[in-house]
Amino acid sequence: MSVRFLLVCSGAFFGCSKVEGADVLPKIERLDPRFEALVLPGAKLEKIADGFGWAEGPAWNAATGELFFSDVETNQLHAWSAKNGTRIVLENSGYVGAAPFTGREPGSNGITFDSQGRVVFCQHGERRISRLERDGTRTVLVDRYQGKRLNSPNDLVYSRSGDLYFTDPPFGLPGTFDDPEKELPFSGVYRLRKSGELTLLTRELEGPNGIAFSPDEKTLYVANNSPTCPLWMAYDLRADGTLGLSRVLYDAKSFTANRKGFPDGLKVAKSGHLFAAGPEGIYVLTPTGEHLGTLFFCALTSNCAFGPNGALFITVDSAIYRLAPGG
Repeated sequence: MSVRFLLVCSGAFFGCSKVEGADVLPKIERLDPRFEALVLPGAKLEKIADGFGWAEGPAWNAATGELFFSDVETNQLHAWSAKNGTRIVLENSGYVGAAPFTGREPGSNGITFDSQGRVVFCQHGERRISRLERDGTRTVLVDRYQGKRLNSPNDLVYSRSGDLYFTDPPFGLPGTFDDPEKELPFSGVYRLRKSGELTLLTRELEGPNGIAFSPDEKTLYVANNSPTCPLWMAYDLRADGTLGLSRVLYDAKSFTANRKGFPDGLKVAKSGHLFAAGPEGIYVLTPTGEHLGTLFFCALTSNCAFGPNGALFITVDSAIYRLAPGG
């Protein structure tokens, strides 16, 4: 069932000051005293890896002690550990065709792990979601809605019941919204049941991107990666897993004039606070949409993932950063 709402996008502008040619160091913007409990005084942002095309989709693999992430531009899926650095997990992670891919983003994007610890990942170039089996083969989980090819699945999250929720904007298509191979006339948010049943939950967002549940799974958060309506949305979840009432959690329009990027990947802490990638940083929001602070990089910021011992990993353009806990 789709959910209809009225989006009104407006706001003032806030700039990002840079010195031409200088390497801008990341900083932590503390806007509210409540931020101190989430990002402790003394916390530091450190670069742990660099040299990728467009880093995306970070997910911590507790079984291997590694951060898995995608390089969407080079069509590779990587893993990083403090002990061994970065290794390639999967080549041709998003596109496996023989013909050259004509767009910018052929690779995998969002990554998660199923109940058995297997890698489940969005494939831009192949326009599907697949699972990496133990023997290295791939199983396609979903690639069509009502007989038509998906756009380019972007991000995904499992519910505790085992249903897979995912977003499907056209950002992985060479021509994005105007691509001649685009078969669906909308961008969707979907649920894939364990039975294989695929349900369209809403088609109202122009660029649905990051997706995450509240800790009690009563709310589904979705980022709208859109220059006209750059929003983080909150949807009530019904008992049957479909969407109920919706609301604009936070409108990022006030930041998009002078900061690069739009709402992108997001994660929700155990406290219920959102760590949401947006214009040049990670925006820390309360469940009611109050902006408490920002991990500010002055660079395109795509996503984040929680790791062990209170660490937060952030994909920023060509690099991976870690927020080391303070004290």
